[in-house]
Amino acid sequence: MTDRYRIVAFIPARYGSTRFPGKPLALIAGTPMIQHVYERVSEAKKVDEVYVATDDKRIANAVESFGGKFVMTSSALRSGTDRCAAAARKIKADIVVNVQGDEPVISPKTIDAAVAALLKSPGSVMSTAAVPINDRDLLFSENVVKVVAAKNGDALYFTRSTIPFLRGVKQQDYLRNFKFLKHLGIYIYTNDFLQKLTNLKETPLEAAEKLEQLRVLENGYRIKVAVVEEDSISVDVPSDITAVEEFLTGLTSKEKGSGIGKA
Repeated sequence: MTDRYRIVAFIPARYGSTRFPGKPLALIAGTPMIQHVYERVSEAKKVDEVYVATDDKRIANAVESFGGKFVMTSSALRSGTDRCAAAARKIKADIVVNVQGDEPVISPKTIDAAVAALLKSPGSVMSTAAVPINDRDLLFSENVVKVVAAKNGDALYFTRSTIPFLRGVKQQDYLRNFKFLKHLGIYIYTNDFLQKLTNLKETPLEAAEKLEQLRVLENGYRIKVAVVEEDSISVDVPSDITAVEEFLTGLTSKEKGSGIGKA
């Protein structure tokens, strides 16, 4: 939390996903995914308040049932960014945290690091997070977004390709020769910039890569990148739930082994 800025997190969640209808309500270890995300975000120390931004009463009812807060938004909105912007016009916020509703194991520490990156950088309007890649399959997967950053932490480019290209290095040796970064699905904006962003037209690189954050860079704005230690697992299709449940099982075992647990 901060005395100077009011920082509000919005979790955009819609029911009508093409590849996974009803995704926010899918059960993970017996609990709706949206509840997992909400509880993770609520643990972030730099966030003052958390809301689910949705267009569906089924999701709103689920949030209400576990004691969470929600704000209704139009079903005509095209993206999670647009949904967060709409919600931020209803709920007072100086800084907006956008955590996707399909990030059930996002680390609160990651959220705090991304918020801190923006707060410590006057002149920046947006920040995000990235984690080092240690798996070759992730490095060369087009479904995993990579980012490269300048020495000062400014994002240079986001891409589905493997970046940078290592000249003279065999692919099997890439991870031993460079610290590649996987982009995590979290965005922090000043509310003023978020409202402006939703009015900017799609840019050529954004259209090519299908990555909305490139619109920010193409328009000459800066994005700070916080490099963190903890990875996250996004749920795109039903089969991803198994990986999340395995992660949660491992996390619980680790806590028991270290003596950490509820009294």
